[in-house]
Amino acid sequence: MPLLRKVLLRLTILVLLLVAFYCYQTSDGGHWIVFNLQTRNASLANLTATSAATTYSINYLPSTVSISPRNETNYYNVWCIFTKVASNSPMKHKFQIFTDSLLRFASIDITFHVISDDDSRDIAAIVIQNVMVNTGKFMEVFYYNVHKLAAQLEDIVSVMSPHFSSKPGTYYSDALFFISLGLHRIAPSHQRFAVMFDADTKFRKDVKDLFEEFNKFGEKALFGLAPELTPVYRHVLYLYRNKHPTTMFGEPRHKGGYPGYNSGMVLFNLERLRKSHVYNEIVNKDSVDAITEKYHFKGHLGDQDFYTLLGMEKPELIHTVDCGWNRQLCTWWRDHGYADIFANYSECHSETKLWHGNCNTPIPND
Repeated sequence: MPLLRKVLLRLTILVLLLVAFYCYQTSDGGHWIVFNLQTRNASLANLTATSAATTYSINYLPSTVSISPRNETNYYNVWCIFTKVASNSPMKHKFQIFTDSLLRFASIDITFHVISDDDSRDIAAIVIQNVMVNTGKFMEVFYYNVHKLAAQLEDIVSVMSPHFSSKPGTYYSDALFFISLGLHRIAPSHQRFAVMFDADTKFRKDVKDLFEEFNKFGEKALFGLAPELTPVYRHVLYLYRNKHPTTMFGEPRHKGGYPGYNSGMVLFNLERLRKSHVYNEIVNKDSVDAITEKYHFKGHLGDQDFYTLLGMEKPELIHTVDCGWNRQLCTWWRDHGYADIFANYSECHSETKLWHGNCNTPIPND
């Protein structure tokens, strides 16, 4: 009997999700049928369907499945960019692994924010629905149009892309790599904290534990990032290091050095960012031009390059998160001139809490 009840429960949930998805596909403008899911006990008695006309801002589109808001849903905000994905793309599988691991380990109610284009959004919606059925868990999901966000953040993108893009000039592509720098402007105003992840990541621990890092922020910290685990910034800072042979910039952590940051996982104190005059001043053209010239810095990794420079100029603005929360697997630099010192950078003696399969590196199946 317990097995039969479990099967019936999953079938019922699947039917409700399919109906919701149909409503998502056939709704017009801002009028949607939304299912309210009280997930404290995840019981069928709590599932109710309501029909209502809801108005959302132009970039703030509702999910097909929604959980009733509680105070903590304003806290556990998880963001991810999922764009330019075809139905047979490897990124679809990576996104499935990411969302599945996120939900399976989660002990809290998550509000999931997906930045996407129209085609990729449809793929994301199906993946997320399947994950919710398979895990028996739910999360509120919101979709944001990447083109509209790019237009909102044009000022940031135009300042950053000449310094931190491999081939500046393709506006849409450039914008994807700098959206995190303006997240405080595009996130709904009630959000105080958020975490953004690359889609090629996989959880091994509850995301709730990562949100505890906000309690460790210094009084001026705006962001939280884990260290870069390759010598990429030793390479990028080559000219500066030649002129400053005693600098610790670009050196590995075990020598007390500063290897830079990796943006596969970023914590945001959105409340502080919205009020920060220091941050607003440093993201303008004159400041970015001056900092990149000071360090002879020409990057190619988007927002990650800016965070690394910010940590050099204003270290108090970034809280360093344990490397276990962004255990990068890329070995590209080991095979391109840095084999003798690569291990000095890649070592992470902490427990792995989040795998990051950057450089298309396979993530362990654990």
